[in-house]
Amino acid sequence: MKILTKDKEFYKAPPIYELKRPPIHPGEILLEEFLKPLNISQTELAKDLGVSFRTINEIVNQRRRISPEMAIRLAQRFGTTPEFWLNGQNRYDLWKAYKKLKKTF
Repeated sequence: MKILTKDKEFYKAPPIYELKRPPIHPGEILLEEFLKPLNISQTELAKDLGVSFRTINEIVNQRRRISPEMAIRLAQRFGTTPEFWLNGQNRYDLWKAYKKLKKTF
């Protein structure tokens, strides 16, 4: 869905309940859009952020969610915003919750 404003056009994501597949987990975005293109290893990122390799590895492998603290660290490291990371995580979590609850109704 496109939304037009006075001087720009932007894309609005569809509601979660309309999605057939889950939104992309922010760990996949971290790996595919940041680590690989910038040639940064998970070990290097963990050191840069002051966290364990395991923490980064679990995020990249979609076994750990992005916390607000991690969102701030990632935003500072990559020049994004914490909201970028948290919004992605929230969409992913909301989709999973919606699909789980949909089965009970």
